Amino acid sequence: MKSTDLCTMCYGVQARREMALHMARSRGGAGAAEQLKMLLEGHPEADRYFANAFDHPQLVVYTDSAPREPQLFTWGLVPHWVKDEAGRNKRWNQTLNARGETMFERPAFRAAARHRRALLFVDGFFEHFHFAKRAWPYFIRPADGGCFALAALWESWHHGGRELHSFAIVTCAANALMRRIHNNPGAEGPRMPLVLAEGEQEQWLAPLRGAADEDALRALVRPCPADAMQACSVRPLLGKAGIGNSPLAGEPFDHPELALVDPLAP
Repeated sequence: MKSTDLCTMCYGVQARREMALHMARSRGGAGAAEQLKMLLEGHPEADRYFANAFDHPQLVVYTDSAPREPQLFTWGLVPHWVKDEAGRNKRWNQTLNARGETMFERPAFRAAARHRRALLFVDGFFEHFHFAKRAWPYFIRPADGGCFALAALWESWHHGGRELHSFAIVTCAANALMRRIHNNPGAEGPRMPLVLAEGEQEQWLAPLRGAADEDALRALVRPCPADAMQACSVRPLLGKAGIGNSPLAGEPFDHPELALVDPLAP
């Protein structure tokens, strides 16, 4: 995979059980909510206050093939043509995100972009601001207190008699807020997850019947308005001091070291 296939975010999200059940009821009624409860029974970390992509967590998605049915898929897309577990382990840290602008061309994503798209609902996502040789985490949530619908691609991989369902989050260019926070983006420029408005979600899941439908999908690959988001600095998430999947993960926390360089300062 070429380096231009990779994105530097989004690598952390919050997806609480309460939100997931609410979305299941909203999309599929009481039956979908009960189905999700059963899916989550065997998962002690059903509340994902901080889901780290590199841990390859299972998160609730809604696919184009079952748009009202909650399913648990693994974060880190494994293309169907990967031959073995060594290939899977080598690749799936590189396919946590998919650039929306090139998803129809890149070998790892093009089949999924045409035939296997999904929605991932999250309470918010995390991004790091870089200063003084450190990374300072920020939590970005909807300004209206709801949840984000993130565009995703999914795949089904078969090996050794078992099946792995996996996904990648689609990203786009950053809006004004995310450009201030995501200040260490690499060569591709500041990025953010592709957030779909309510009227765009079913369009994302609809089948492609020709070039016009593909063009319409490409037109969705744009940043959501900055005023639809709010952000705050939070406690360290990773490393020795990191709190990991704690209820405090998305709670505001002031870092004195950022007093003069806070990207959210007016």
